[in-house]
Amino acid sequence: MWFKRIIAVLTTVLFMNVAVAQENKENKLENTLYIDLPHGRVVIEMLPDVAPKHVQRIKELAREKFYDGIVFHRVIEGFMAQTGDPTGTGTGSSDKPDLEAEFSNIPHERGSVSMARATNPNSANSQFFIVFEDSNFLDGQYTVWGKVSSGMEHVDSIKKGDARNNGQVDGPTAMVSVRVAADVEKN
Repeated sequence: MWFKRIIAVLTTVLFMNVAVAQENKENKLENTLYIDLPHGRVVIEMLPDVAPKHVQRIKELAREKFYDGIVFHRVIEGFMAQTGDPTGTGTGSSDKPDLEAEFSNIPHERGSVSMARATNPNSANSQFFIVFEDSNFLDGQYTVWGKVSSGMEHVDSIKKGDARNNGQVDGPTAMVSVRVAADVEKN
């Protein structure tokens, strides 16, 4: 009789562990972003605990396919690649309201993904940038919402702009698609 109880308890624990593992996987996929570039996939781990409103906005725009075909309009060698402007000029945004800043102590290290903004700290909307190199002078001034977890070599391959012209790019690299991993990796 005690043997059946032990088996029942072990079975219950096993199923609970499987359920927790599945929930963790789903949460991870919900907070992972895939940016497909012409030369490969960039995987970004989003940081909803650090910048919940910004992560929510990125996921919302990705699910609307807003970012598909948008170019990296400003790319400065050794600094960053900026995208998210549907006009490709650096002055455009989505039709959604601007976001309040969610500054944190997360540093702008190689592969950090942060929201671009105008002079007003509460003016981030749809534009974001990925830093090529540590750029700690940006810390505490821009909202970091993610970190490249794989595919940084593809970010490095984004066509660079003219540094003398604020990184403006002729014939810029476009994002083929941007998707929340949970929407791609459906069971």
